[in-house]
Amino acid sequence: MVTGSPTPREVFFSFFMFTADLHPDDRSYTEVIARHVKELTALGYDGFDLPVPPPAAALDPDAELAGYVGLKRALDDLGLGDVRFSTNVAVTRTFDPSSPYREQRDAASAYLRSRVDITAALGGTLMAGPVIFPYNVYPTTDAGEPLWSDALQAWARPRYGWAREVLEQLGDYAGERGVTIGIEPVDHWEQAACNLVGDVADFLEGYDSPNVGACIDGAHVVLGSEGPEAFRRAVARLAPQGQISTIHVSAPDRGQLADSWIPWAGFLEPLLPVYDGPLLIEVFNAIPAFVNSFRLTRPLFWVPGQDEPVAGVPDAYTVAGEAVERLHAELVALGDRPAAPLAG
Repeated sequence: MVTGSPTPREVFFSFFMFTADLHPDDRSYTEVIARHVKELTALGYDGFDLPVPPPAAALDPDAELAGYVGLKRALDDLGLGDVRFSTNVAVTRTFDPSSPYREQRDAASAYLRSRVDITAALGGTLMAGPVIFPYNVYPTTDAGEPLWSDALQAWARPRYGWAREVLEQLGDYAGERGVTIGIEPVDHWEQAACNLVGDVADFLEGYDSPNVGACIDGAHVVLGSEGPEAFRRAVARLAPQGQISTIHVSAPDRGQLADSWIPWAGFLEPLLPVYDGPLLIEVFNAIPAFVNSFRLTRPLFWVPGQDEPVAGVPDAYTVAGEAVERLHAELVALGDRPAAPLAG
C-alpha cells in the first residue's frame, strides 16, 4: 500500500469509480463520499475529481449552488476540510456553446458559469471535460443521415467559432473565481468533435487567457489520436502558452490501470517536462450511469461495505490502490520531476 508519493507528482482520483452524481442534497450519501475519500487518501491519493452533472430539469443556478455549498460544509464537518477537489463537467444538447442559435449559446454560458461557481464552492481550482461540443451527440442531416468525415468537419468549423466567444467569456469569469477550465478532446467513439489534442490547440490558437487550456486524457489519445508524432506536436503547441490544464491517466477500456494497454512512456514523456500539476487517474466503473453509454461488458468493481464480494473480481479500492502504485512506478521509471512553473 502506498502511504506517500515516491515522486513529487500529486495524483488525484476520479469519483467515476463510484458515481456520476454526488446527490449534494442527500446528507446520508455525503457520508458515503467521505468514506471513499478517507479510504482512497490512505492509498496515497492527494485529491479527487468530482462529477457535476447537468440539471435534471430547468437550470436553477442558485438552488444547485446551495446544494453543493451544503455538501462542502458537510464534508468539512466530517473532517475533510483540507481535501482538494476538481470537477468534471460536460455540455449537452440543451446547453451547447457551439450552437448557431444565440439563445442556446446564452443558456450554455449560464450553465457553464454555474459549474464554475460550484467548482469554486467545493474549493476547487479546476473544471475540466468536454465543454465545446455536446458530449455523445452526433449531427445528422434533416433527413436523419449522419455526417462523417469531410461533411462532419465542415459542420463543425463554424461551430468552433460560435463556441470560442462563449469560452473566452467563461475564461474571464472563471479567472475571477480562481478556477481554470480544461477543454477535453474526446475520441470519435464517444463524440463527434473535438477529438484530438490538436483540435484543442487549434481552438486555442491566439487565445491568451491563462484560465482556459486543454485536458489531455490518455484513453482518448490512444483510441482516437492520429499517432505519437502528431500528439507530440500538439503538446508542443500548447506547452509554451501554459495551455495544458490537466492530464487524465485512463486505460483505453476505461478500466484497471495496473495491467492495461496504456503506452506509459509514449503518453507521459512529452507531458511531464511541461506540466507541473496533478495527474488524475480515471476509472469508469460498471455503474448504471456508464454501462450503456460505454457498452461495458466487464463486471462491476464491487465496493467494500456496499456491495457483496464477487469471487474473481477485484474490489474498487484494490483497483484504485493498484492504479496509483503503477502510476508512481512509471513516474519513477521516467525520472519524473514536475516542471518549474512557467514564467509570466
